[in-house]
Amino acid sequence: MSFAEKITGLLARPNQQDPVGGPEQPWYLKYGSRLLGIVAAFFAILFGLWNVLSIITLSVSCLVAGIIQMIAGFIVMVLEAPCCFVCIEQVNGIADKVDAKPMYFRAGLYCALAVPPIFMCFGLASLFGSGLIFATGAVYAMMALGKKASAEDMRAAAQQTGYGGNGTAASTTNDRAGIVNNAQPFSFTGAVGTDSNV
Repeated sequence: MSFAEKITGLLARPNQQDPVGGPEQPWYLKYGSRLLGIVAAFFAILFGLWNVLSIITLSVSCLVAGIIQMIAGFIVMVLEAPCCFVCIEQVNGIADKVDAKPMYFRAGLYCALAVPPIFMCFGLASLFGSGLIFATGAVYAMMALGKKASAEDMRAAAQQTGYGGNGTAASTTNDRAGIVNNAQPFSFTGAVGTDSNV
């Protein structure tokens, strides 16, 4: 068994299927996003605890931001690695429900969870911990967008006119082409004026 197969086996969830009708994702994005989510959750909990300890300096906003960051890390860990919470029975059901939703739902959830601690207590601990969760959401958002179209599809789309995409070939009589045809050349009628500040 190769190293890649071992990592894939650790990150794969039992009975997990690709989303129906969703775009096929490369293996490195599928498992890399899950690994990034697990690492982000760990650091969010760790740095959230660091923010909670800021109660020593009487910073209540950092205390609340640390609690929110720890909760966000816990939620991300539940959704990305439910095997870490074997003692809680509902975790697998929650993770399966979120896995059944489109990828943009998970992306929006992670980005929304990551923003409040950064604004409440701006510092390295909240920026790094919540920033990793936000980066995980950004990776899921890119996965939700799907694969780029082929060169032929993009070329065909570029040849269509108008916003409706009616399929007719581009003509030079539309409004956009008239801008170039009506352009006047620049000309100087005399010497360039001097600047009075020189």
